[in-house]
Amino acid sequence: MKLRGKQKRYLRSQANRMKPLFSVGKNGLNEIWLDQILDALQRRELIKINIQQNADESVSDVKTFIEENSDVSVVQTIGKTLLLFMPASKEKFQNYSVEVKNI
Repeated sequence: MKLRGKQKRYLRSQANRMKPLFSVGKNGLNEIWLDQILDALQRRELIKINIQQNADESVSDVKTFIEENSDVSVVQTIGKTLLLFMPASKEKFQNYSVEVKNI
């Protein structure tokens, strides 16, 4: 889903007080890690991930890996933190996506 500026602004405001749910560490990026991210996004739609200091990957590597291997939108990157959004497929978990569509 391609997000417009106002939609990104809304998602950033909603994630302001969120803590990172996942981390990228020395184990790096792999399909199992991405599957866990996708499962979390199906229930929450909006999550933050953090890249640890000992990680071999940079922020741009993680962003590219996520965007190329899934339908997840990287809404924002601040330092070593990424904000991810993906609309949930089940209606009962669609909190943010309904609001984003109306913007």
